[in-house]
Amino acid sequence: MKLTVKELVVFGMLAALMVATTWIMSFLPNIHLLDVFIIAMTVVYRQKALYPLYLFVFVQGLFNGFQPWWLPYLYIWAVPWLVTMLLPKKMPVWLAPIVYAVVASLHGFLFGVLYAPGQALMFGLTFEKTIAWIIAGLPFDITHGISNFICGLLLIFPLIKILSHSEKYIRN
Repeated sequence: MKLTVKELVVFGMLAALMVATTWIMSFLPNIHLLDVFIIAMTVVYRQKALYPLYLFVFVQGLFNGFQPWWLPYLYIWAVPWLVTMLLPKKMPVWLAPIVYAVVASLHGFLFGVLYAPGQALMFGLTFEKTIAWIIAGLPFDITHGISNFICGLLLIFPLIKILSHSEKYIRN
């Protein structure tokens, strides 16, 4: 996939927004706008949404250290991208915000389960210890899922409209 200079700039700005909103909201445990950005970018940019997504992942490692916690980020943030790619491109206007919010919410609720294989492999956890680790994180995953639904319902569709509009403007 060849990128234009304009796309490089837009994708850099989107990754920077993802990083900035994560830092700004860091005082709220497991409440952030990452799924909002990932889903909206995927709807608008399809496969190219992986560029700002993985730029975000790289910057997280760069600023917070490429520690073991970072390795699952290589696959975990691709999950909402993949699910969004599998959704129909055209959905009724009334249905799309709900579907996107549900995708974001499910990713939040399942974050610990998705993160667990990496955790188990890195630290040699048994199946029982992996289940215990997932259970211990359930309050955080519940917060994550509920906040993703609310943020997704309120922000994904408006962000899609903004990105789509700017995409048409940039192309001309």
